Amino acid sequence: MTELTDQAVAAGLANFEKTHGQVPDSFRSMLAHAPEAFAGYGLMRAGLMRDKAEGGALDLKTKELVFALLDTLVGQNRGAKAHAANAIRLGLTVPELAEGLVQVLMVGGITTWNRTGDEVLRHAEAIAAELG
Repeated sequence: MTELTDQAVAAGLANFEKTHGQVPDSFRSMLAHAPEAFAGYGLMRAGLMRDKAEGGALDLKTKELVFALLDTLVGQNRGAKAHAANAIRLGLTVPELAEGLVQVLMVGGITTWNRTGDEVLRHAEAIAAELG
């Protein structure tokens, strides 16, 4: 790898650790087998997933909510649940998430709820209960 790729990989790894607590296995696989792709994704993610105090236009809670809703729309359960959990940990309430998920249902239809939305909401409820 080049020095630029190495720096981008490092930025991506650091951002995952900071915002998610770990690098998901699917991204570790990408890093192992397509390091340049991970570098590009990691650099883009590091630039986006910054809180307002770090120069982001939106706070991280909002960004996590947006990702949870978009992942729900496309049926990406694992990502939707992870982003919803991160948003809850950052202060999003279950009613706020539920309202957003209803917006997804309105755009994507009842299938988005049945495939992903309900599972995401139940996961967020469990996270919120753990946090007290």
